[in-house]
Amino acid sequence: MLSLTSARWSELEHAYGAASDVPELLRKLDGLPAAEGEQEPWFSLWSSLAHQGDVYSASFAAVPYVVKALASAPASADFTYFQFPAWVEICRAKKSIAVPEDLAPAYFDALSQLPSLVAAAASRPWDANFLLCALSALAASKNQPAVAEAVLELSPETANEFMEWLGSR
Repeated sequence: MLSLTSARWSELEHAYGAASDVPELLRKLDGLPAAEGEQEPWFSLWSSLAHQGDVYSASFAAVPYVVKALASAPASADFTYFQFPAWVEICRAKKSIAVPEDLAPAYFDALSQLPSLVAAAASRPWDANFLLCALSALAASKNQPAVAEAVLELSPETANEFMEWLGSR
């Protein structure tokens, strides 16, 4: 992973310019803070690194830190720790964005950890939102970004509508 003290962060970009502020946000993931409303650090991480379907070089450097935080306690992390890496991968694939060479090994290694982290979270109760984010993370980690995105759009109601549509074909 790119060190949080590396000068490279100031060379990386996010939605608002240089990503020199991202390491401090990533440090705040210790203790697995929830992503509720506009609470930090998640509000700033989402708005700067996954802004309206766009991802940036700093997004790829941040994903390993999100997955590292998730790995510290997958049974108690909230859905966002699965949703964020999945969404970054979905957006990367949709827009054919290349991961910078120096960031690619850690980024793709982090994605490869998601299936085991989903399994490690299996003992906890899952609401519909957690289920969708966990399934999306699985699909994204297995190079299935379209499925990952579709899963994020499913609610129990939408799934029922889909099944009715499928049955009528």
